[in-house]
Amino acid sequence: MRILLIGYGKMGKTIEQIALNKGHEIVGKIDFDNTEDLKNFNSSNTDAAIEFTHPDSAFGNISYCLSNGIPVVSGSTGWLKRFDEAVALCREQQGAFFYASNYSVGVNLFFHFNEYIASKMQEYKEYKISIREVHHLQKVDKPSGTGITTAEGILAHYPDLQGWSSDEEVAGKLNIISEREPDVVGTHIVTYSSEVDQIELGHIAHSRAGFAEGAVMAAEWLKDRKGVYGMKDMLNL
Repeated sequence: MRILLIGYGKMGKTIEQIALNKGHEIVGKIDFDNTEDLKNFNSSNTDAAIEFTHPDSAFGNISYCLSNGIPVVSGSTGWLKRFDEAVALCREQQGAFFYASNYSVGVNLFFHFNEYIASKMQEYKEYKISIREVHHLQKVDKPSGTGITTAEGILAHYPDLQGWSSDEEVAGKLNIISEREPDVVGTHIVTYSSEVDQIELGHIAHSRAGFAEGAVMAAEWLKDRKGVYGMKDMLNL
């Protein structure tokens, strides 16, 4: 496949190595210092784009790809207020759009188990729920996209909770605690705590390789498809 990388930070470089090891061609690398070069890519020279960028630029990058016939896999977080616009544009252009807040197969199994546990724990009101997410110092958005997805999986089974709060307890909301520390790839822990005991479900990433492998897998899977997809579709969860 001919893959365009949009975003060439730590994740982009890891994706590049994995894609090359799998025999794919990297046709371009777009970063903050050459954003104007994006206009050189279209469906005639690119089979898929993998986009991991800043919240401020993600929607524009995704829109460009969809408007120019490039299937796009995005892992950018912090831009989801415009997600519905991206979905509408994808359908209007009959394009292909794959989004996940986290491309790790392990994390998506974590999401699956998180929803199952929440569906059972909602019967036991004595347990107070919280989410803790820890990432490296360079991560600008918080809570993390993975933390928000985790919260949404719980909230689907707790109609009494009215959304989530960030870093402070708000009555009637699920609190997501965000921490930023050096050299932490990504940690997410859901805690159910009562006066007598505590239950935890967690995922700790040891390297970015799992995220990058999943993103390349998504680009391979998206090829020759039309529509909007996510990890549940690819993993058949």
